[in-house]
Amino acid sequence: MLNFEEEGVTKPLAGLRVPPASGFVPPTPATTPRSPADAAFRRIRVEDKRIINSKADVNQLVPFKYKWAWEKYLAACANHWMPQEINMSRDIELWKNPRGLTEDERRIVTRNLGFFVTADSLAANNIVLGTYRHITAPECRQYLLRQAFEEAIHTHAYQYIVESLNLDEGAVFNAYHEIASIRDKDEFLVPFIDTLTDPSFRTGTPQADQKLLKSLIVFSCLMEGLFFYVGFTQILALGRQNKMTGSAEQYMYILRDESMHCNFGIDLVNQIKLENPQLWTAEFREELTGIFRKGVELEYRYAEDTMPRGVLGLNAPMFKEYLRHICNRRCQQIGLEPMYPGAANPFPWMSEMIDLKKERNFFETRVIEYQTGGALNWE
Repeated sequence: MLNFEEEGVTKPLAGLRVPPASGFVPPTPATTPRSPADAAFRRIRVEDKRIINSKADVNQLVPFKYKWAWEKYLAACANHWMPQEINMSRDIELWKNPRGLTEDERRIVTRNLGFFVTADSLAANNIVLGTYRHITAPECRQYLLRQAFEEAIHTHAYQYIVESLNLDEGAVFNAYHEIASIRDKDEFLVPFIDTLTDPSFRTGTPQADQKLLKSLIVFSCLMEGLFFYVGFTQILALGRQNKMTGSAEQYMYILRDESMHCNFGIDLVNQIKLENPQLWTAEFREELTGIFRKGVELEYRYAEDTMPRGVLGLNAPMFKEYLRHICNRRCQQIGLEPMYPGAANPFPWMSEMIDLKKERNFFETRVIEYQTGGALNWE
């Protein structure tokens, strides 16, 4: 038998301490053996579970209380995909052709990649270093782990596109420092990340719980539910015209993932509201309205920057209407009054993309087995 002390390492379970979730108080280790009655008392009860500030053991997944979270986790696993599945040969050929795309179309592609290559990293940081610590429902934590992995896949996908097209990696990956419309969106998000990733931040007071709720709303409703939609629409519009079809297919799968992230986040927000109604004050709702208005403004500036002229049958004013339509929907989903009455959806085809199953080959591209896709050369 291996002697851990002789090997110079610590015994694997000796003194193990799991960092507690915010608001979770771990049981004090017993100094004497517990009776069977004590052990039964420590078993988790459904009624003890809460999204935040639970006193139940966060390591016990079952019995389920939030079955909707577990179902979303299973659905996300069923939607698994990898970038190497997608054949990029047509994109490469088109990109290399000086007359394959207009300058406005190329601007859309490079600006999109400049935003997205870092946006999903910010989202992953927010989940792994912040949100996960403060959510005390194991079912929800399980989904968050899957969501973090999907953010990694998305970052991988953008890198795969950049590499396939042989773009200037330095320019693309530093766009969030150098392009004002991208930098402004990221700088808007960073304070909400910093709140949750601050090691000293703890939930358990009305003020702290509202800060957590606000951050969850910003990321589910604005980042994943609004800030991505100009870029998604633009790239998918290219795909609808049989251009950059490999990139468009990857964006299609990312859109499907992000739609689920958005819906999970909204369910999380509404459950926290249900369990903590004292947080949903008039002042808090007014503050959220101002944040939403700022988000719409920033995303519209991004639309203007990426489309200084009309392209692909799209123009910036169309996106003003679209963003207001989306904002109204996000408001309604979390219980706020719509901010832009009468705003319509100029892109109904986007709904089809969100619901698209992977098996349907919308852009007529060839899907390969991802296990071997990484070894293929699309040249």
